[in-house]
Amino acid sequence: MSTLIEETPPKCSLALLGDDECGAFEIYNPGGEAPLIIVSDHANRRVPRALGDLGLANGNFDKHIAYDIGAELITRRLADRLNARAVMSTYSRLVIDVNRLPSDPSCIPTISDNILIPGNQDLSEEQVQCRVESLHTPYHAAINREIAALWRRDDKPPAVFSIHSFTPTMNGQDRIWDIGVLWNRDPRLAVPLIENLGLWDGLRIGDNEPYSGRDIAYTINTHGGAGGLANCAVEIRQDHCATPEDASHWADILADALRPILALDGLFEVRTY
Repeated sequence: MSTLIEETPPKCSLALLGDDECGAFEIYNPGGEAPLIIVSDHANRRVPRALGDLGLANGNFDKHIAYDIGAELITRRLADRLNARAVMSTYSRLVIDVNRLPSDPSCIPTISDNILIPGNQDLSEEQVQCRVESLHTPYHAAINREIAALWRRDDKPPAVFSIHSFTPTMNGQDRIWDIGVLWNRDPRLAVPLIENLGLWDGLRIGDNEPYSGRDIAYTINTHGGAGGLANCAVEIRQDHCATPEDASHWADILADALRPILALDGLFEVRTY
């Protein structure tokens, strides 16, 4: 007869965030009425003071390795246009990537886009757990709370919509899309979104491009797919969304595409695929 032994990860005794530093997430437009939670995993490039600059030159924090360029502004402006609430991560993906399973080694990258991250090398289990407890867990708990609040309010589950951005080239290959729609099994949000975006003349739309929602999509899979909530993510090309004017333009496009979808029958019910 075997005995199941559950190992508890070491608790963090290190102080990652000072009392005067912002928390792990921001709730934008907390009173939003739309039956939709907008999330932005890589909205910011901030690093906790205790970690310094992770051993990197400052210029690296202007790059995609640190955050999704344009995502924060698009998230805020789309939330305004739809009167939706949004949950945004407030620290850099170089500190911890909240769109990865905590046990995934790439959750705290040691190298990104061929750039070594000195401050992420040879971390102890306690140091890893500290980042998980301080930043990853609270962010996802906040998303859960906002979903639960809307579900209780409306007596039906909201949809989950995630905003990212991508580089125009990767590994020497041009990426031709203006926007990609990422999804896994649930078509309720993604398929009509692709159709509605296609009404914009000249817009190049990727279906699970330049990444696939069937490969790396921890946030929408955890908060949407696993619970049977309608969900998808978008990736917008960074050279098209880096300015405030471009962010407003994309917020207009997404708002126009999403409004009729939010009125569809069957969107706000639990379904498994």
